[in-house]
Amino acid sequence: MKNFLKDFELYLGSLFISVTIIVVIMNVFTRYVLKFTYFWAEEVAVGCFVWTIFLGTAAAYRKKALIGVEAIIVLLPKKVRKVVEFFVYILLTVLSGLMFYFAFDYVSTSSKITAALEISYAYINASIILSFGLMTMYSLIFTIQSFKGIFSKNKKIINI
Repeated sequence: MKNFLKDFELYLGSLFISVTIIVVIMNVFTRYVLKFTYFWAEEVAVGCFVWTIFLGTAAAYRKKALIGVEAIIVLLPKKVRKVVEFFVYILLTVLSGLMFYFAFDYVSTSSKITAALEISYAYINASIILSFGLMTMYSLIFTIQSFKGIFSKNKKIINI
């Protein structure tokens, strides 16, 4: 259970990508072999894929596995590098917080429904809120760790 809570984005994303794959394979089989399609299959597959993408983004951000540009930062002295990293994390906290706010505002005011299943897009777009909420929380943690790292001589990095 502890591993699930630690990596819940990955487990939940795996569930959504599994549903996507199963629905797509099922729909291809029924279309070409049985000569019919399920009217809801595309919407379910796309919705699950959207959840997979945003959960994967949050998980990659938490593990610091997103692509970053460090060409200029590596030229700086180590102490200056830590200060620049701290300000970058402050900026990322603000930006992800703003995206969380705008995503929440967008989802809470949207009344758009899907064409086939006629369910609210809020169920799909809630993945954006969760993703940016997690990224804001992780950014805040990284900012605190970076701040502590400026004054610490110990080079230990704490992973969340």
